[in-house]
Amino acid sequence: MWKTASKAGQPGILACIPIVQLFILMMIAKKPLWWVLLFFVPFVNIIVVVIVLNEISNRFGRGVGTTLGLIFLPFIFWPILGFGDAEYQH
Repeated sequence: MWKTASKAGQPGILACIPIVQLFILMMIAKKPLWWVLLFFVPFVNIIVVVIVLNEISNRFGRGVGTTLGLIFLPFIFWPILGFGDAEYQH
């Protein structure tokens, strides 16, 4: 996630800190920061993760396949976003 956050204009080092990482995800997905609280609500957090990862994948010009990859194979798809040719679209 470090490189992906850097591509999106966020400090990459902060993507390595567990709770701060959630704020970085919200900033990359352009969602309100209070959505971080929804990550701590059981069952709601699953829906929020899917929405946020889909928005991040769309912001990098990718589709549903990348969203599914970020959900089920994050150790492969985060580096693809970070080191690949995908550009972050503000």
